[in-house]
Amino acid sequence: MPKAKGANKRKKFNYSTNRRKLKTKAVKAAAPRIECAQLRNAWNEKKSVAQNLAEMGLAFDPNKALPVLRKKAAAMEIETSEASGTLVKKPYVVDSLVAEASLPEKKTHSISRDMIEYVQYMIKHHRDNYKEMAKDEKNYYQDTPKQIRRKVELYRRYHPQEYEAFMQSLKQQKMELS
Repeated sequence: MPKAKGANKRKKFNYSTNRRKLKTKAVKAAAPRIECAQLRNAWNEKKSVAQNLAEMGLAFDPNKALPVLRKKAAAMEIETSEASGTLVKKPYVVDSLVAEASLPEKKTHSISRDMIEYVQYMIKHHRDNYKEMAKDEKNYYQDTPKQIRRKVELYRRYHPQEYEAFMQSLKQQKMELS
C-alpha cells in the first residue's frame, strides 16, 4: 500500500518560536469569553471555576447551594447547614449584579417607521373607516379591515404620545378648514 504524500517527511524543530507563549495563547483562545462584565473583571485565571465563583459569593453547583430538604429532616439540622458558609472575598460582584438586576427594564416594543407612516396616512384620509382603508390604493399588502384595525391599535399602544399628537394635529387641520 502506498504511504501518504507527506508521511516520510522529516520533522524539524522550530527554534525561533517561544513554545510557552504559544501554549498560553492557545489556552486563552480556547477559553470561553465571559460576557458578564462584573464576573470578567473579578475573574482569576489561575483559579478554578468553583474557586472563582465561591470567592464572589456565587454557587458553582446549585444542588449543593440549596439542597432539597427531606421531610424527615429535623429543624436543628437545617439551622446548622445554613450556618456553614464560605468566606466571600469579592462581595462587590454580587452587589453589582443585584444592582443591575434591580434596574427597570427598557420597553423595546416598537413598530417600524414605514408602518407608522402607513397608519397615519390611512387615518388622515379615512379616519376610522377600515373598509375604505382596505380599498385604498396605498394598501399594497392588501390588508383586510381587521388587519388594518390591528395595525392602528398597535400604533396607538406602542406610541401613545405620538398618536395623541397626530390626532390633535388632525383636529387642528379640520378646524382650520371649517
